Amino acid sequence: MYSYVARQPILDIEKKTIGYELLFRDGPKNTFPDVDPELATNRLLSDHFLTSQCSATGNKLGFVNFPYQSLINQVPSLFPPENLIIEILEDCQPTDDLLHAIGLLSKKGYKIALDDFIPDPSWTRFLPYVDIIKFDIRQVPIKKAAIFIKRCARFEIQFLAEKVETYEEFKQAKEVGFELFQGYFFSKPEMLQQRSLEPSQLTVLQLYKEISQKNIDFEAVEKIVGADVSLSYKLLRYVNSSTIIRNPITSFKQALVYLGETRLRQFISLVAIAHANQAKPHSLFSLSIQRAKICEMLIESSQSKAEPGQAFLVGIFSLLESLLDQPLHSILERLPISQEIKAALTVYEGELGTLLLLVQAYEQADWDTVSKHAKQLNISEALIAEKYSESAQWVDDFTVGE
Repeated sequence: MYSYVARQPILDIEKKTIGYELLFRDGPKNTFPDVDPELATNRLLSDHFLTSQCSATGNKLGFVNFPYQSLINQVPSLFPPENLIIEILEDCQPTDDLLHAIGLLSKKGYKIALDDFIPDPSWTRFLPYVDIIKFDIRQVPIKKAAIFIKRCARFEIQFLAEKVETYEEFKQAKEVGFELFQGYFFSKPEMLQQRSLEPSQLTVLQLYKEISQKNIDFEAVEKIVGADVSLSYKLLRYVNSSTIIRNPITSFKQALVYLGETRLRQFISLVAIAHANQAKPHSLFSLSIQRAKICEMLIESSQSKAEPGQAFLVGIFSLLESLLDQPLHSILERLPISQEIKAALTVYEGELGTLLLLVQAYEQADWDTVSKHAKQLNISEALIAEKYSESAQWVDDFTVGE
C-alpha cells in the first residue's frame, strides 16, 4: 500500500523556495479524500513526518494544516519546531481554549500561521503569537489585504499571498507588503508517493490498552512496539528528530525512556488513529518480527558480549528495504541507531552481522553456511533449531486473532 502527499512550494520575494505546504491525498489523482480533517492530518504526519520527513520537504519548512482538536491536544508538539509551520485551519473558532493552546505552542518555539485568513476582530488577541498570515487573494483582494497589513505593522508578522496565478499579481502583492508567495504562477502541487508502513490493528488495540493505564508499563509497551516493525521504525525516527536525544539509541526501551509518559501517549495516539482502519501487515512483517526474536534469543543464550536489544533491532530492521521500497543505506541514515548496528545491517560486520547471516542462512536451509557462522559465534546448531522454533511460536502467539 502506498501513501500520497501533495506539496506546493512557498517562495520568498526572490522566488527562492523556503518551504512546502503539505496536503494529504487519497491517491495519484491528487484529490483530497472525503475524510475527517483530523484523520487526514494524522495520516499526513504519520506517513510523511514520522517516516520520511526529509523526502517530503527536503529539509525545508513544512507547512501543515492542523484542525481545532489537534491543536487543543498539542499534537504539533510531537514534532521538532525547527522545520514545522503550524497552520491553523480557517474553520477553527477563536476560542479561549485555542488561544491557550497556541500560546503554549508558541512558547515551545513553534511558528504559527493563520490559513486562508479573513480579517476579524475576534482574532486580534491571537496576533502576538502569529508568525505568518496567509491571504487567499481570490477571497481577499490584494488591496483589501494591504489595509490589514498596514494595521499589523507593530507585530512581527510575515504575510503570504496564496493562489498567485500571474506575474502582475505577484508584483502587486510584493508592493503592498507580502513577503511570501504560493500559487500556480510558481508551481502546481506536486504528488509524492511512498510505500506506506502501517501498524497492525491488533497492535493498535494493545497499545491503546496500555496507554489508557494511569501508570504506563514501559516493559509492556516495549514488547508491543518491538513486535511491530512499522511502529519500531516510526518510534526511532521520532526520537531521532527530538531535540532531547544526545547519543545513538540502542534499544526500544531507551527510546521509550527518552519520550516519557506524556509524549509516548501522544505518539501512540497519533499513529494509532492514523492507521486504525488500514490493511493488515504483509508476511514480510511477520518474518522481520521472527528474525528479530531469534536474534535476541540467540544472544541471550550465548556467551556473546552483544546486547540482546541490539540483536533485536538488527533482526527487525533487516527487511526495511523490502518493506519501504527504499535503499537500506538511505533509511538507516535517518535512524538514531549505533554504527555497530548499521554496519551489521549493511555489510554484515561484527558479531551482529554474523548473527544476521546465520539467521538468514537458516531461513534458506543453507546448512553449510549455518554451521560456519554457528562456529564463529560459538552457538550450537541444536540451540539455533530450538530458538527458531520458539521464535516462530512467539510470532504465532503474538499475532493470534489477526
